Amino acid sequence: METTVDSIITRELIENTISFEEYTDLVQQLFDEDRTTNEDNRPDMLEYTKLNIHRTSKWNKRARISEELAQELKNFPNRMTWLVITEGWCGDAAQSLPFIHKMAGLSDNIELKLILRDQYPEVMDEFLTNGSRSIPKLIALDSETLEVLGTWGPRPKEIQEVYMSERANPEIENKVASENLHLWYARNKGKAMQEEFMQLLDEWKKNEPKTGNR
Repeated sequence: METTVDSIITRELIENTISFEEYTDLVQQLFDEDRTTNEDNRPDMLEYTKLNIHRTSKWNKRARISEELAQELKNFPNRMTWLVITEGWCGDAAQSLPFIHKMAGLSDNIELKLILRDQYPEVMDEFLTNGSRSIPKLIALDSETLEVLGTWGPRPKEIQEVYMSERANPEIENKVASENLHLWYARNKGKAMQEEFMQLLDEWKKNEPKTGNR
């Protein structure tokens, strides 16, 4: 029997998701026990988690949603669920999730729900990025039918192209590419991401189901 997105993203799965607040509490609780969200408890993964707790906390306090986007979110007419695939050690998730949380909170029609990538590989494998299990990945769902309206992630297109180019360049160390990536996040302050969501909200408003693996 062929596996489809409809058979994987079920009402039962949605009911077993966690909120943003539950997720941040979980990441902190596990870190306090020298653990990560996928139990890869090596020192470097714990260090990534520590950094990401700080990044998430920073953006929870400092992230600002533009007035234009805020208005679009407040006026969004359809009920949507934003299902985000993430992990506590993921640097891109720490940079983006606080903005996603604040965006969802501005709309009465958008619910934000999170799952951990390595607990739901069957979901992740329907939403790969160039064949990779890259996170965070936001899946926009019609709340009534659970049809996929579209996706976003793992990072804004502007920096995605730069980062992938640097990772493919043998003259640039992966560590340097990562440092450049997080410097960009610090300087951009969520602006590129919000510009993308302005366009995406318009597309999702049309309520046209999309397939995965994009």
